[in-house]
Amino acid sequence: MQLLFLGTGAGMPSKGRNTTATVLKLLEERGTYWLFDCGEATQHQMLHTTLKPRKLEKIFITHLHGDHIYGLPGLLGSRSFLGGDASLTIYGPKGIKAWIELTLLTSSTYLQYKLNIIEIEDGIIFEDAQFVVEAKSIEHVIPCFGFKITQKPLPPQLIIEKTDALKVPRGPLLKQLKEGHDVELPDGRIVLSKDVTGDPKEGFQLAILGDTKYCENSISLSQGADIVLHEATFDKETAELAGLYGHSTILDAANVCKEANALNLIVNHISARFLPYHLKEMLNQVAHFDFPIHIAEDFAEYDWSNGRLNKITDSER
Repeated sequence: MQLLFLGTGAGMPSKGRNTTATVLKLLEERGTYWLFDCGEATQHQMLHTTLKPRKLEKIFITHLHGDHIYGLPGLLGSRSFLGGDASLTIYGPKGIKAWIELTLLTSSTYLQYKLNIIEIEDGIIFEDAQFVVEAKSIEHVIPCFGFKITQKPLPPQLIIEKTDALKVPRGPLLKQLKEGHDVELPDGRIVLSKDVTGDPKEGFQLAILGDTKYCENSISLSQGADIVLHEATFDKETAELAGLYGHSTILDAANVCKEANALNLIVNHISARFLPYHLKEMLNQVAHFDFPIHIAEDFAEYDWSNGRLNKITDSER
């Protein structure tokens, strides 16, 4: 799993940051990716990456402020123009369906794929054999949601040294053993799956929160998460503005992560008032916390593998 940031700014685009859009890359897990929020010019940002709109499977919208949705109509249309024919599902607050349908109708934009729009409430909004996505209301100036994405336990790994020792022939029998089925060998011996596989591995847990003040539902969604993605529109010195406009400081975000016993924090939705040289001071304000804290930048990519969060540098992409 990787997180790729297409936009990390708050309110409006700046020279250094586009408006909010975050990609959850699930290419290894399901051959697709999910998008969380879709600020203006998200599709322009995609042109600077290897992302293919046809592989976009789901879009999750936290709330209906323009800096989180103005990129949707163009992206939906381009996905159709570029040959995307697989269905696409959008999840978002009440009102998202009417806004999208009216915008597409007024602009005579006709999609060549099935578009499903689901207006969400608190609770589980998606579940299949691999993932569960839970939504909860968080505290902004308009209805807004946070999401927790939980990957279900991964199948146990086949221990090939053990199957070789038992002379299990390569092929379909190995696949059956890996999937948890006991098998009978050509010589009549029974091999139990549990004897040749390791323990199941826990999947990852990721909390992605929309615009919000510090609140209990943010902590609840983040509980035990491997990664928390939290807005940090303001810093310690501008905390009064955060409270006034329903936003958080980087200190608020860190406290959510701490209270939730989460492992890693990435903050985004940074106000344009903060120039690159301010970011070091923002990190200094949360240096006393004992977990890694990152300030996301446009096109930054993070990889989660083997229980660790690693930033992928440009030279590695």
